[in-house]
Amino acid sequence: GARSWEGTMWLPGALLLLSLAGCFSIQGPKHVQGREQGSLTVQCHYSPQWTNYQKWWCRGRYWRTCHILVQTRGSEQEEKQGRVSIVDDQRDHSFTVTMEKLQRDDMDTYWCGIKKSGTDLGTRVRVTVYPTHYVLLVFLKVPILLVLVSVILWLKGSQRTPQEQEPSVLRDLNFELLTRDLAP
Repeated sequence: GARSWEGTMWLPGALLLLSLAGCFSIQGPKHVQGREQGSLTVQCHYSPQWTNYQKWWCRGRYWRTCHILVQTRGSEQEEKQGRVSIVDDQRDHSFTVTMEKLQRDDMDTYWCGIKKSGTDLGTRVRVTVYPTHYVLLVFLKVPILLVLVSVILWLKGSQRTPQEQEPSVLRDLNFELLTRDLAP
């Protein structure tokens, strides 16, 4: 009886170790965002055993069918494909992906990966690209709106003064006319 009990205890422990090793093998940010026409960087960390392996950056919602955009050759040399580049810092055990001149349709699910025999290792990264319109809205349109509101309020304020004075001027005129008529 004791032997089967040990066996059942060992299995979850081994599974836990395997899952922990798998989690630590590669880690990256869950979500990164960049501005349209700007650039963004994604840094993925890996455990030291994968130092000399090829690292890659893949696009696609599903791990099995994602399309590799750029990959290292197992060295620290930077590799570039179009607007995407990848560089492996093997002393820091991390590789950095840079996406430049971001476009709205770059918004997608990507994967940081390590090429190895059997199934590659990978971690999912969601990329969001927000349009420059939002930046303009915050930095340009809001101040313009505030200026317009203050100008309108100022104009209303400056118009209010003559309107308030007008009746007293009319009253004086009326009084003068009345007194002139009444005078013998």
